[in-house]
Amino acid sequence: MLSAVLCGALAWYVFMSASGYQNAFAIGFYAIIVAVDITLIHLMHEAARHLRQERAVSERLYENQRVLFQELQHRVANNIQFIAGLLMLQKRQALADPARAPAILSEAQSRLETISRVHRMLHDPGRMDLDIGPYLQTICNDVLESSGARDVTCVVDFAPAQLDLTRLTALSLLVVELVTNALKHAFAPGEPGTITVSLKPLDAARYALTIADDGKGLAAGVDPGKGDSLGLRICEGLAAQLHGKLTTSSDRGTTVRLDFPKDVPA
Repeated sequence: MLSAVLCGALAWYVFMSASGYQNAFAIGFYAIIVAVDITLIHLMHEAARHLRQERAVSERLYENQRVLFQELQHRVANNIQFIAGLLMLQKRQALADPARAPAILSEAQSRLETISRVHRMLHDPGRMDLDIGPYLQTICNDVLESSGARDVTCVVDFAPAQLDLTRLTALSLLVVELVTNALKHAFAPGEPGTITVSLKPLDAARYALTIADDGKGLAAGVDPGKGDSLGLRICEGLAAQLHGKLTTSSDRGTTVRLDFPKDVPA
């Protein structure tokens, strides 16, 4: 703008005649031309600045989409691998006990539906700020409803926790598997009971996930850690994804606890 003013002044001095120097019309016309030039230059600078900003935004959006797409590919690959492993375990069960093949297929279907439901809830675009406590309460309520256990209640007690979607998916599936196991083995048909699911900080570096029921507990001499059931294998696999270890105790019911790190180990 300064250059426009100086150039205009120089043009006025060099090219205007002395007789027109005091001509009000000429001076006014000159001022209008200079003002228009300055305005056009300013608008061009603003347009260029906005263009640079839009280009920077577009580049950031592209990079974010690229990262999200790579993360999505990674999650899909992990999920497919988990499902393939699950189906392989179910297949082995069916081969070992062909008479139970229909029931085993029904269990596989139920587990796949659970995985689908968990992923729909976790990846819902309308739930960007997901509160883990209410989310898992909804998951547990769905398990209770699908099982038909009307006399059993599930209480969720979660402290604020920071978990990425990959670990939250594994945690969700582990909770579903353990709650389902409690519904199958802890209570007799029609017997009232309570299942408590809690996540608390164990210390500065670890969380403790606890699933406890007030049912009949473990039979004498039973060590669930040495079992070979499909549910146990699935739980151990999910615990490994969280870099944790499961422990089981029986005192006025059964308690399963998973201690796992707050941050993913390098």
